[in-house]
Amino acid sequence: MKKDIFVGMFILFLALPAVSMAASAAYGEKIYDPGLLAPVDSKLAIGLGQKAPDFTLPAVSGKSITLSQFRGKKNVLISFIPAAWTPVCSDQWPGYNIAKPLFESHDTLLLGVSVDNIPTLFAWTREMGDLWFEVLSDFWPHGQTASTYGVLRSNGTAERALILVDKQGIIRFIHVSDINVRPDLGMIMDALKKISQ
Repeated sequence: MKKDIFVGMFILFLALPAVSMAASAAYGEKIYDPGLLAPVDSKLAIGLGQKAPDFTLPAVSGKSITLSQFRGKKNVLISFIPAAWTPVCSDQWPGYNIAKPLFESHDTLLLGVSVDNIPTLFAWTREMGDLWFEVLSDFWPHGQTASTYGVLRSNGTAERALILVDKQGIIRFIHVSDINVRPDLGMIMDALKKISQ
């Protein structure tokens, strides 16, 4: 089983950049390019070992998702992104589709969070192809969850941030990326392996 996961991860690392770039290239004329942005424009309000602030947000699926509903059941990777219909975001989330078995093998689910409203996220995710994870809107009150976590930028968008919360609700991994760069999947898998030990 572990050998199969390792082989799967190796193949995934080779394929992911091409798969996600091809996905966004297919609808490239619809993507807004904001140009080069300041890498990080916020100050974290959370830390490793702290209890993750709870939140309830509406999902594109029509559900309301509360972080604490997974306590005692699943690890949760929260993926904040700046905005729908932008190049890096349109590569990042579709790339997680082929990584689904790796998340599942570490008993982890993914929650995607954007400050965009539900209609925008609905149209964008349909254009990219359905995603296996819940996509949540932090639109109103605008960016409240991103602000609570300390990843709301001064322009009202969120940082490109990953927060891994264990089954007890404790933050075990935080990574705020350069907003212009898609986070490395290998780094995420390393964090998942550590939390599963």
